[in-house]
Amino acid sequence: MNPAMQLFAKFGMRGLRAAVPYGHRRRSIRGVVAVMMIAALHLATLAFAGERDGKHWVATWAASPQRASAPAQINGQTIRQILHVSLGGREIRVRFSNAYGASPLLIGSARIALSAGGPDIMRGSDRRITFNGLSTIVIPAGALVVSDPIDFKLPALADLVVSLYLPDNVSLTTEHTESVQTTYISDVGDFTRAATFAASTAGAFYVVSGVEVSAQQQARAVVTLGDSVTVGFGSTPDTNRRWPDLLAERLQSNPATSKIAVVNAGVVGNRLLHDFVGTGALARLDRDVLVQPGAKYVIVLQGNPDFLIPPLINTPSEIVTVEQVIQGYRQIIERGHALGLRVYGATLNPVEGYPFPGFWTDALEQSRQAINLWIRTGRAFDAVIDFDQLLRDPGSPSRLLPAYDSGDHVHPNDIGYQMMADAIDLSLFRDVDQD
Repeated sequence: MNPAMQLFAKFGMRGLRAAVPYGHRRRSIRGVVAVMMIAALHLATLAFAGERDGKHWVATWAASPQRASAPAQINGQTIRQILHVSLGGREIRVRFSNAYGASPLLIGSARIALSAGGPDIMRGSDRRITFNGLSTIVIPAGALVVSDPIDFKLPALADLVVSLYLPDNVSLTTEHTESVQTTYISDVGDFTRAATFAASTAGAFYVVSGVEVSAQQQARAVVTLGDSVTVGFGSTPDTNRRWPDLLAERLQSNPATSKIAVVNAGVVGNRLLHDFVGTGALARLDRDVLVQPGAKYVIVLQGNPDFLIPPLINTPSEIVTVEQVIQGYRQIIERGHALGLRVYGATLNPVEGYPFPGFWTDALEQSRQAINLWIRTGRAFDAVIDFDQLLRDPGSPSRLLPAYDSGDHVHPNDIGYQMMADAIDLSLFRDVDQD
């Protein structure tokens, strides 16, 4: 994404396409204004994104913030989190979020390192994280902060460790609820430098929300927007078998696509049109997708929870129609296209058999099938990724194929997620050098 586009993405603005043509009308007052506006946007973006030195930042990992239903209580402890990145680089920045905090959050110290497994870090890889040269920062309620650039040789597909010391007694209301990755919480004290420490464990990400790498100008990011299937629920924890991780492996193994990062913007139970466990997809689209540095592609796998959740939690006022979900898709497509992103639609996976009364009915299955038909034939998305055809049982198309079923009849297992990643045509991401 070019600098002007990035600024529009950052602030949710539109209209760049309308301005560009006038730039060629040298004798037109409107043309002069457009040229000046684009130049100003370009300079402002360089200052905003820290690219005045020519650096091109690309997101390599993300975890969408959510409001915690049972906030972790941290009492002057260190949180050590393992982040499986996609694209590598020699300089990185880390993002921290207090999006759902009711009060400012003090970071006492923070460090990065390469993982040696479990809570251990590789000796000699440890580096300090700073904010305008300082080791501490206060994140205002509802805000996001970005670290200074850190010289750090980060291999592609590496496990990056972020150790975070929170000196106050705090209730962490901002988290990523289902990490499919073990997080380690120390006894009281600053253990950010420690090669290892005794720890309790959790299954969420806290405060950290993204990692960026300084990359070549051709580098771009794929953002995967979805629910618990995109989160990787049902895969083996601590093995990075989520389908976005496996897609990143395929991209890195192919020279034609090795400059492409993959960031996961999945949230468990996520709906397009209403909140549930996390903020609804349309409401979080700007924050979690459109502003991702270097974003060029979006894969949308959203819709099942919109139909399935209202009967499950008895909220008839939130029952949606097929037409309303399609409207939601069109909003994502329009907003993505306005920023130069390519938006790919994935068909909804089968869900019959989930062990909750009322979760699945024939009527809900008809809605799922109608959505999938529209995704396949509506010509609204830039391409279609047919996960439904891949995952369904040919003898019972409303169910997952048993070989791909994690056991709950909704979420794939490791094999199923691998099949999803393998089914994506890598040529969808081979146009970066044409930008």
